[in-house]
Amino acid sequence: MKTVKIIGCGGYGGLGLIGLLLRHPGVKLQTLVASAETGKPISALYPHLAGFCDLPVFAPDDPEAAEPADLVFFATPDGVGQRGAAAELARGSKVVDFSGDFRFTSAEDYAEYARRLGKPETHAAPELLAETVYGLPETNRAAYRPDQRLVGNPGCFATSCLLGAAPAVAAGLVDPDSLLFDCKSGISGAGKKPNAAHHYPARYDNMNAYKLAGHQHVMEIERNLADFNGGKTPKVLMTTQVVPLCRGILTCVYGTLAEGATREKVLAAYRDFYAGAPFARVYGRETPVGTATVRGSNCFAVTADADERTGKLRIVSHIDNLMKGQSGAAVQNMNILLGFPETTALAFPGDYP
Repeated sequence: MKTVKIIGCGGYGGLGLIGLLLRHPGVKLQTLVASAETGKPISALYPHLAGFCDLPVFAPDDPEAAEPADLVFFATPDGVGQRGAAAELARGSKVVDFSGDFRFTSAEDYAEYARRLGKPETHAAPELLAETVYGLPETNRAAYRPDQRLVGNPGCFATSCLLGAAPAVAAGLVDPDSLLFDCKSGISGAGKKPNAAHHYPARYDNMNAYKLAGHQHVMEIERNLADFNGGKTPKVLMTTQVVPLCRGILTCVYGTLAEGATREKVLAAYRDFYAGAPFARVYGRETPVGTATVRGSNCFAVTADADERTGKLRIVSHIDNLMKGQSGAAVQNMNILLGFPETTALAFPGDYP
């Protein structure tokens, strides 16, 4: 039985982990850590966990928080994992980090990412960047080493975009520099912290685009698409929007078709690319698919299509932002790191309707 620690247990990501790990036959949830609401059982803060998980929540400076575990999740914002991962690795733990701290494998790339966000450009543990891996197995499986001990969980929008675009780029069916990503997300993607823009009256019956000056996930998308584009980093356009929905991301991917590309070739390429991916669901344009298809699931649904009249690729990617876009992907990565079957605790359909 492997032991697990969650740092940042009180946010949506941490709570999602708890729910999934309670289903896992091979791990024991050992330690919960948070920077707020400490000193109480997690079930006192979130009553839906009563009788299922009643572990106490420790502050980061509590000696109990330093208890070693086989795997540690940092379900925390940027900056936390890079300051704490080295200590956990030194205790013999493996680490999955939810933030942008370990999504890039060089100090230079991290500095550019931080610069785009207006954050400090110096990484607190640059020596670890060379051994991290971008944690999207469906597009990056070959990068995982047998002794992998550190994973940077992808961003939710980046997951949706890469799952939608990578097969077409890999098959040479689209001009990568023509790619447009039109992304719509439920409000849970903004996290648990209250904000006036996320207040119910501001969200009900309203949707809007945001971060038009540049979203933090664009760099992830471009860097990882380069792996399928002969190492050349494309420049893509991404527009993110928030819609009156709790959870889910729908991303429409558009681009200029390569010469000779057809709808049939696009669909075949996607089915071939995801043939060995247990969470992939690939559909043609005839199947009615929506975010409800994957809600509450680690599965992702991709409608692979092309409009030959206009010469455009059209892919519709659906994920649950709190599952395949966050906690489900983290547990999938944990399974890989600890040697469990990849689908353990994740082999269930979405919540429908």
